[in-house]
Amino acid sequence: MTNTAPILQHKQALLRRALILVLTGLSALAGEGSAQAADPHRTRREEMVTTQLIDRGITHQPTLEAFSRVPRHRFVRQEHLQRAYDDRPLPIGHGQTISQPYIVALMTELIEPEPGHRILEIGTGSGYQAAILAEITDHVYTIEIVEALAEWGAGNLRNAGYHQVKTARGDGYYGWDEAAPFDSIVVTAAAASIPPPLLSQLAPGGTMIIPVGSPFRTQVLTLVHREGEAFRTEQILPVRFVPFVRPE
Repeated sequence: MTNTAPILQHKQALLRRALILVLTGLSALAGEGSAQAADPHRTRREEMVTTQLIDRGITHQPTLEAFSRVPRHRFVRQEHLQRAYDDRPLPIGHGQTISQPYIVALMTELIEPEPGHRILEIGTGSGYQAAILAEITDHVYTIEIVEALAEWGAGNLRNAGYHQVKTARGDGYYGWDEAAPFDSIVVTAAAASIPPPLLSQLAPGGTMIIPVGSPFRTQVLTLVHREGEAFRTEQILPVRFVPFVRPE
């Protein structure tokens, strides 16, 4: 008589494995469904990263990962919520805007941020650029001159969980001398010329990205490299930014 017990045991083992695989797959699907339910904007954010950033040449992996994580819809005004992930700037009040995703990504990629870098942002605005940077390094400083925006942007950062970002209200022309030097400086408003105090706060080997030109006209997005005591500028592309606000 043939002993069928080993065959039956083998079949039972295969069935158990198959059942485990099915249950694992269902669990993964349920997890994805739960994640989507918890963050209904995730699909739009992923589409933004693909169509607005990757398809337009953004390749810096930390930047792409940061954009996939930061909830942009939490940094726009309620009346513009449905357009949060559109490829366009959106007004945030007081004559200021949240820049379109591609420009924020390009400026981030150009400074090549890394973990541990100290980065200063001039013009907090909504807080979105600071949040992107905070996904890459824990040492982010941002300053805003418009009081209402300084409070709103800082609140957006706190509410989105970016408690490590240091915020302040003040004249960004003078930077943040107490926290200098910085590996990178990101200026989110157009200045007629590059402010000398910002150059002095840039660490040797550091970079600054800044739109330079007249307000309400086409400006030039400019990348500044500090090489020892010298500075080298590189013109990137034409842009249109809101003006660099100074005290009256």
